[in-house]
Amino acid sequence: MGIEATLEIIGGKWKSLIICFLMSGTKRTSELQRNIKGISQKVLIQQLRELEKDGLVSRYVYQQMPPKVEYSLTEYGVTANSIVDVMCSWGKENIKMRQQQGENIVLLEDKPQEESSVWKRTNFS
Repeated sequence: MGIEATLEIIGGKWKSLIICFLMSGTKRTSELQRNIKGISQKVLIQQLRELEKDGLVSRYVYQQMPPKVEYSLTEYGVTANSIVDVMCSWGKENIKMRQQQGENIVLLEDKPQEESSVWKRTNFS
């Protein structure tokens, strides 16, 4: 099925977020890690390598010391933008609905860095 093929490539906790941040342009590893709260450098690099292997991300290594590596979306990777946009819109609507039902949802940008989920149910009314 098509959904299985899609989830195989951009599924999981981090890949869609990585794609989302790369939509705005080329980023260094440290920039991505700063923006994606809760992801370790090891996991970030692993996810970037998988996206590179699948043809969505390109990696450019500058021949300098200290080493500098930049990541960007490939032309094929840009085609995933519409999928990520739809996921983002659906997620916002889902959060809004749950908040209207009395659920207290803490968004990623409102949480301390050591917590890693995008949102968390903290209270049911």
